[in-house]
Amino acid sequence: MSTKDFQFEIFSRDGLARRGEISMPRGRVQTPAFMPVGTAGTVKAMYMDQVHDLGADIILGNTYHLMLRPGAERVARLGGLHEFARWPYPILTDSGGFQVMSLAALRKMSEKGVTFKSHIDGTQYELTPERSIEIQALLGSDIQMQLDECIALPAEEHEIERAMELSLRWAERSAIAFDKQQYKAGRAMFGIVQGGDIQDLRIRSAESLKQLKLKGYSIGGLAVGEPQDVMLSMLDITCPVLPEDKPRYLMGVGTPDDLLESVARGVDMFDCVMPTRAGRHGTAYTRYGKINLRNSRHAEDYRPLDEQSDCPATRDYSRAYLHHLVKSNEALGGMLLTWNNLSYYQDLMSGMRIAIEEAEFDQFRQSTKEIWERGDIKPLL
Repeated sequence: MSTKDFQFEIFSRDGLARRGEISMPRGRVQTPAFMPVGTAGTVKAMYMDQVHDLGADIILGNTYHLMLRPGAERVARLGGLHEFARWPYPILTDSGGFQVMSLAALRKMSEKGVTFKSHIDGTQYELTPERSIEIQALLGSDIQMQLDECIALPAEEHEIERAMELSLRWAERSAIAFDKQQYKAGRAMFGIVQGGDIQDLRIRSAESLKQLKLKGYSIGGLAVGEPQDVMLSMLDITCPVLPEDKPRYLMGVGTPDDLLESVARGVDMFDCVMPTRAGRHGTAYTRYGKINLRNSRHAEDYRPLDEQSDCPATRDYSRAYLHHLVKSNEALGGMLLTWNNLSYYQDLMSGMRIAIEEAEFDQFRQSTKEIWERGDIKPLL
């Protein structure tokens, strides 16, 4: 089922938590939604069919990595990212700005954009708001992000304000570039609220972006070094300012606890590399909490991670076997744990959606946390 236009509908609320649906030509996204990160056209260690079967309606692709390799124009010639990666469902692409700030060498900011050298081979590139939107259009992205400047916290207030104001000017230019696209029907561009950990700047940013009348709004520049309570306080003051009838996307977040607390404050969409990266490094996320499969306590533990799970990686392989794979640096270990982790994250989002529909979100949030705290990783007797 799909629609010709980009639409967002809220079906039910429980407190500030929202249960809704984003409709696009390539499919529908149930919210609250977690988007697996497909940085370079692949969700690491996963087949795309697996990702969709776990319940993911949408994935994230990365402008920075794809512009460097294999190149946006090449992807376009090969049919776009959906065809290239064999993912026929919605794709959100980030603008590349965060990766330029965190990965690129010898970068130089200006009003026009940012010039930088590739972390791969040192080739020099220029990324402007217009070029970022052009790349995302070449990729065929369904949801495109404005170019912004994301700075790590803590930072001086004057520097946070400078970056926020620059991001607002870039948002206007990004919106103009998006409106000029030939094939924009059914697609959307989201603006990004910046302002670091300064409440007044967050409010100014959100109020200014609202004037652009975009189809969605993202909250950026969080989970970049600040404590969780600071992140949540920024959501407390930002979400009420954003339009009630537009999706809200918290970028690059996070832990299961982050997701629960953010949904409680009215956030609809998330992405994070945490579940895939943790899986490749031997950590499993389960409803009992995190399990470090490198720990020798699992060497003779015949139990699966969770015998009640519908995911084969979670249900059918013993902790002892997973421990062996991880300690032996076998690729299968990272594949199985990534499969498990993405399954857990999608189950968590599904549980939140059901809880909101049944007006039991707060109970779900508390019971989930209590199970994590209680845990189930005691060694066998």
